[in-house]
Amino acid sequence: MKNNVLFRLFLILLMVGTFTACEITDSNKVPDDNYLIDYVSYKSYTAGDVKTRLNLYATIYPELKTISDNIKHGVDVYKITYKTKFQGKDITASGLVSVPSTSGSYPILSYQNGTNTLHKNAPSADPDNQLYQMLEFVAATGFIVSVPDYLGFGASSGMYHPYYDKKSTVESVTDMLWAVKELANNYIHVAPKKDLYIMGYSQGGWATLQLQKHIEENYSSDISLRASACGSGGYDLRFINNYILAQTDYPMPYFIGYLFNSYIKLGEITNPASDVFKSPYSDRLSKLYDGSKSGEEINAQLTTKVADLITDEYRSGSNTNSKFGSVIISLNKNSISGWKTNVPTLLTYGTADTYVPPQGSVNLYNEFLAKGVATGKVTLLPIVGAGHNEAIIPSGAASLGWIINIEKGQ
Repeated sequence: MKNNVLFRLFLILLMVGTFTACEITDSNKVPDDNYLIDYVSYKSYTAGDVKTRLNLYATIYPELKTISDNIKHGVDVYKITYKTKFQGKDITASGLVSVPSTSGSYPILSYQNGTNTLHKNAPSADPDNQLYQMLEFVAATGFIVSVPDYLGFGASSGMYHPYYDKKSTVESVTDMLWAVKELANNYIHVAPKKDLYIMGYSQGGWATLQLQKHIEENYSSDISLRASACGSGGYDLRFINNYILAQTDYPMPYFIGYLFNSYIKLGEITNPASDVFKSPYSDRLSKLYDGSKSGEEINAQLTTKVADLITDEYRSGSNTNSKFGSVIISLNKNSISGWKTNVPTLLTYGTADTYVPPQGSVNLYNEFLAKGVATGKVTLLPIVGAGHNEAIIPSGAASLGWIINIEKGQ
């Protein structure tokens, strides 16, 4: 066990510190584009570097071998800013883009990351993060990889993050896709195909499914959505709300606070925080999500004891008391259920997840089947024995392998 921990630490240090990469800092102004504002070249990696590091990772996560076996290119990484809107106002947002170093035409892969509360951990702020680097390296297999920061992070860190807000999420992520197309079409050595693959985990799994439906309903003639891989998302927020209220202890109270703080700021929940959260937690809520505190630090300011955190009135009447009508409307509005999709869809989850209940993914799978989606079109993949955090890498590796095989026609 000790050797395994040391080996993992060695890998992380190796990934962060010892690449034979070239960092470039030139900025390129592009005022005439509809979405792209600016782009900066960040780093370049050789195919050999990428393969060596991914092979090391594959000793812990064998699923990554599918990626390392398909490396054909080096990787160039960019940071971009782009135009989007939030509640009718113009916003500058940002994200990471990684492309093959070889000129050519490639499909786009958009990755929606999981819950984050720290400004410094946004993709464009922390591109050498282990997870983000792994995603950057996927470009070596022949994808243009788009990783949005989300609103409230990166270039838009002056505003709060609208956590689990369907409208702003799908709009800002879609606008980044248009910006990535402009970047590739007009300024760098690759061209985007019409084909798009999407994936994400936790909040990102929910965001990916919302994005999938948004594209199917609004952009089917502009985008060829080839596949969608969603991991452990909070798809049905009413179900998750009821699950948490039924627990004695809930290990991630900052998830709950994040959601209510977001919906209160959005104006969707009209109840004051004190209707749902007991003192002193209700008084702290609005100050905890300012981008300076990690989830662990926020948890330390809350409590895992549900009866101590949540008011008795809300615990007993969240579904029946009209006082909480705006809460239920908000949860329903931002939830998503199965529909008659024609896009290959992979649903992954950890069977030992105590943060986002596994039954939510199972329920979603059954909803797809009930809508008439064939079992070959939607796939449910449990990560046996894994908790929420432990399933992140196995879920991502399995999803990437699945996407690569679809792109190869397998």
